Amino acid sequence: GFDTAEDAVLMMEVEEEATYIPQHKIRLAFFFSAMRHFAGDLKDRGYTVYYVKLDDPNHRGSFEAEITRWAHKTRPQRLICVRPGDFRVLESVQAAVKSLNCELVVKTDRHFMSTVADFEAFAENRKSLLLETFYRKMRRDHDILMKGTDPEGGKWNFDKDNRGGFGKKGPPKIKPPRSFQPDRTTRDVIKLIKREFPDSPGRLDDFDYPATHEQALEALRDFVKYRLAHFGTYQDAMAADHPYLYHSRLSCVLNLHLLDPRKVIDKTVQAYRNKNAPLNSVEGFVRQVLGWREFVRGVYWARMPEYAEMNALQADLPMPSFMWTAETPMNCIQICIRQLIDHAYAHHIQRLMVMGLFALILGVRPYDVHRWHLSMYVDAVDWVSLPNVLGMSQYGDGGIIGTKPYCATGSYVNRMSDYCADCSYNPKESIGENACPFTTLYWDFLARNHNRLKKNPRMGLQFRNLDRKSDTDRNKIRRKADRLKSDFTRKTYL
Repeated sequence: GFDTAEDAVLMMEVEEEATYIPQHKIRLAFFFSAMRHFAGDLKDRGYTVYYVKLDDPNHRGSFEAEITRWAHKTRPQRLICVRPGDFRVLESVQAAVKSLNCELVVKTDRHFMSTVADFEAFAENRKSLLLETFYRKMRRDHDILMKGTDPEGGKWNFDKDNRGGFGKKGPPKIKPPRSFQPDRTTRDVIKLIKREFPDSPGRLDDFDYPATHEQALEALRDFVKYRLAHFGTYQDAMAADHPYLYHSRLSCVLNLHLLDPRKVIDKTVQAYRNKNAPLNSVEGFVRQVLGWREFVRGVYWARMPEYAEMNALQADLPMPSFMWTAETPMNCIQICIRQLIDHAYAHHIQRLMVMGLFALILGVRPYDVHRWHLSMYVDAVDWVSLPNVLGMSQYGDGGIIGTKPYCATGSYVNRMSDYCADCSYNPKESIGENACPFTTLYWDFLARNHNRLKKNPRMGLQFRNLDRKSDTDRNKIRRKADRLKSDFTRKTYL
């Protein structure tokens, strides 16, 4: 509906959005580079584009102030935007338009395969919201991996086939994701970030993300050709010095709208049809894009703004500063945070079962974990981060997203990675000098949340194992956990 004779596009690099939390330099560079490339593409296609760079001397620093400034300059009849990915930004845009003599139209975001209204209809009158139920509905609605009314391969979910590890030999040689050298536009942005945000976390030395639609398509083709076939089997595995393994690294281009999820799903399903990738890998990947991604967005808009305040386990500690700096003797945390510093990336098991697990059993405030996630990840946007972190990872919503807290000892990390081999801590021990903090804090987590979680049917085995511990050991665990919590949170970043 855009009329090039009458309409114009307003795009803003907003300081407020870059500073409301400390943000990884790669995240800032990726967003601004993609914006500048897109603005250039629009101009080449004949669109009128008003583009405000971060260092523009007339810049007023916020969405609300900039929208007001440009409305006074151009006197539009209507302001049209796609629904933002952040409830806070939507409120900011609405506040700006309130003071202006023009109409605000918020369009449906077509980069998703379901709408906010679709999800509300799905959720209506349901006592609980289950991903599996929603995922099956999406498969049927869009006829993806279906044979008539039945799922391809006779099963909806091949998750049991997707828990492989690499063993003592470690992973084989895996082709890393397609790398994109910064062009002039991106190099200009990198200079800007280094100048304007020198104290932001992370490094820009190895910036190689796709910043255009064409590059995003190349990244998709690269994943399908070289890593999709083994993605499913090893999607839960972790290995030091291998940040990507068989993962796609496509979440950032999906979340920034450089790539349409329909294209992603079509390409991966076609690989299965062409016998270039097995069903367990393709279904596992489709479940992430068609199922989980759409599901968490639906929960976000259905439950905001109250959702952000949820803290079902009453966790009250701040995030330790080493979650930004990697300055910790815990090898698993150190490896994952160094990876974040270098790449602003970690795959879903590193997020959930290393860094998320640590914050959960330590007892960090769920919203603080979300703020850290927004701070450190290139693909983090509020709609996807908040339900994933506060809900799935931290159980702050009390079970809206996940049916149980994802808590485990250091033995899980040892089983799924090679991180523990070079660590001074023993994942099997919960007390004593060499006890793994994960294992100590796991038992402390169960003990302090016993009354809150004892009725959860999926927690029965874990609590029975806790009950087998003697009072002496439980007291030692509690005292050691208290020391760990005090030591870990003595220094904070935010």
